[in-house]
Amino acid sequence: MNSASALARADKACARLRHDGQPVTFTAVAAITGIGRTTLYRNPALRAIVEDHRHRAADTGALAGITDEIALLRTALNALARRVRRHEEQIRQLTSHTS
Repeated sequence: MNSASALARADKACARLRHDGQPVTFTAVAAITGIGRTTLYRNPALRAIVEDHRHRAADTGALAGITDEIALLRTALNALARRVRRHEEQIRQLTSHTS
């Protein structure tokens, strides 16, 4: 097995896993590439590729989670703003009737 070929295969396998929404694991990369899991762990270049893709996948997941949380907070804030406006209108009506 040529080192450049193994690196390219590992990189493609990791990219495919990420694209498919699958977790990037040494076991999954080994199954796709035919490269032994031990080799993936022990070869620093191969291990770096897998670890890099794992970190990128985790970062993407974290960003997606933050984006979802921001959308949820925006919805809650808009609902709260509507209630505040409604209460302000009620206060204006009450104060205009008592004056």
